[in-house]
Amino acid sequence: MRRQQDVWPLFFLIFLLVSPVVSRAESLLILASPSVQIPLEGLARAFEAIHPAVSVELAFERGFDLRRTIAQVENRGVLAAEARPIHLVAPGDDELVTRLAQKQYVWSETRTPYATRQLVLVVPESLVDAPTSFASLALDSRWRIAVADPLVTELGLETAACLESLGIAVAVADRRAVAGDARGVLDRVLRGDADMGILFGPDALQEQEHIRVAAVAPEAHHHPRIYSMAMVRSCPDRMLCRDFLSFVYTLPAQALLKQLGYGIPQEAFARE
Repeated sequence: MRRQQDVWPLFFLIFLLVSPVVSRAESLLILASPSVQIPLEGLARAFEAIHPAVSVELAFERGFDLRRTIAQVENRGVLAAEARPIHLVAPGDDELVTRLAQKQYVWSETRTPYATRQLVLVVPESLVDAPTSFASLALDSRWRIAVADPLVTELGLETAACLESLGIAVAVADRRAVAGDARGVLDRVLRGDADMGILFGPDALQEQEHIRVAAVAPEAHHHPRIYSMAMVRSCPDRMLCRDFLSFVYTLPAQALLKQLGYGIPQEAFARE
């Protein structure tokens, strides 16, 4: 019995020497707003596909909580709840990146605008003679347009501002079918209560088999929300972070974002 016990340590040593070495994936943690979960998940999986040794992890927190967490991380060096270092931060509001840079929580020179949320005009797939621009909505008095309520939704507020800027708000006022939210706009178009609707690009994908985007609001009359990310100052691997920030400006990444209904910021084209 004693001899068998003496053999076990030698057996385990041999096992460790001859067993294949299993490499652990390198982690890249992005702290983000829930509002950008879909595009970030898409970018994360695409980045992992060409970097199999990297695991991109996403943690989501809303505005105030996100700012507070970043402050805690900069003081402690890790994400307190899970004792993990944060690499990048991706808020749902681009202004938050600016404020984080002012407080020196992120490197301002790494600010990377990667997507925009545009207003789009959607029509049923069956509509052949669809308008090709927002301005043309004023040309045919038969068109009924589904819009979100400007008093209760950001979508409705931005839609109203865009129509006003284009100078067609009065012309379409009596033809608006007001809905409570984006889902309501889609439902009105699908039921035939409206000939077309105005949505944010990503919302239009909910019914992409039945509707299509006929036009995008011109930036001269609508300022699309910009989504940016930046490197946290306490980032443990700056090279890996820079690789990810560079990746979001590649053609495959931009094609993916477009498929998800997002626009591409002008800064992205400037860096190509």
